[in-house]
Amino acid sequence: MKKRGRGIGCNLYGVGYGFNRPDHASAYIEVADDGTVTLLSGVCDLGQGSDTVLCQIAAEELGINYEDVRIISADTAITPDSLASSASRQTYVSGNAVKKAAEDIKQRFAKFAAEILKCEIEDIEFSEGVVSCKADSSKYIKFSELANQMHLEGKQTIGFAYFDNTTADVNHETNQGDAYAHYIYGSQVADVEVDTQTGEVTVLRIGAAQDCGKAINPQNVEQQIDGGVVQGMGYAIMEEIIMKDGKTLTPSFAKYLIPTSQDSPEIVTYIVESADPRGPYGAKGLGEGPIIPTAAAIVNAVYDAIGIRITSLPVTPEKILAELEKKKQSEGF
Repeated sequence: MKKRGRGIGCNLYGVGYGFNRPDHASAYIEVADDGTVTLLSGVCDLGQGSDTVLCQIAAEELGINYEDVRIISADTAITPDSLASSASRQTYVSGNAVKKAAEDIKQRFAKFAAEILKCEIEDIEFSEGVVSCKADSSKYIKFSELANQMHLEGKQTIGFAYFDNTTADVNHETNQGDAYAHYIYGSQVADVEVDTQTGEVTVLRIGAAQDCGKAINPQNVEQQIDGGVVQGMGYAIMEEIIMKDGKTLTPSFAKYLIPTSQDSPEIVTYIVESADPRGPYGAKGLGEGPIIPTAAAIVNAVYDAIGIRITSLPVTPEKILAELEKKKQSEGF
């Protein structure tokens, strides 16, 4: 018999290293004489899309097209340190470093533009590849032309910034305190089907609502949520390291199962934009957040379907059948 159930899982997650552990990033931005920009960052893009997001931040701050920004990342020979791609920190920490580096070079360009356009530096605006004067719209110059003039006159066209996200530690006696710069929140609802004859659990659909601050790239956010949900599903019902006599019996993906595209359920994402004013354009972090509630939601859905609470992961058919048998015996069948 196949029974269906629905479960909910919720979480909060501290972004960054927290607890007074060093948490910083740096970035260089160089503007070429044709107005194109090269961004240097130590961030390692391992599929989360940080290269795209950091280029967007630089382009937005400089008022130029995204296509005019290229990035050199994670090259230890030339890029400044941004620590590891972990703790869901790169959009917030490295994003702030990139934004500040763009602000640094922007100020140099604004000062030179004010001289050329003969207006106050406070009136200089950068938008859509044009540098203009708010007080007089007839005064403007293309960003590319301004960059060319900067180079011809030997002006500095490289910006640099360092951002420190290191937070205070908690009280070691009471464990109280705000250990992280901010937190992200998530809730997921899982629909599952449990086969009581085989013990197999099929995840049918997951709805995932995830706070990420301002979504700098909504498509990127949606993809990260999808990836996190599938990874969390693997943690819930498939992935298991089996040890015997000190040896791993699951040494490869032939025996250590992970979800494939064929196992992925329908995923409905809801991006919750709760902006942090300290983040780049209000962005927080995202990475690990969507992974965390999935297993709890699935376990709760299994309980809703068959009335059995599984207390260890993964939820395997063997565990379900064993618990069903216990339940059957306790009820006198």
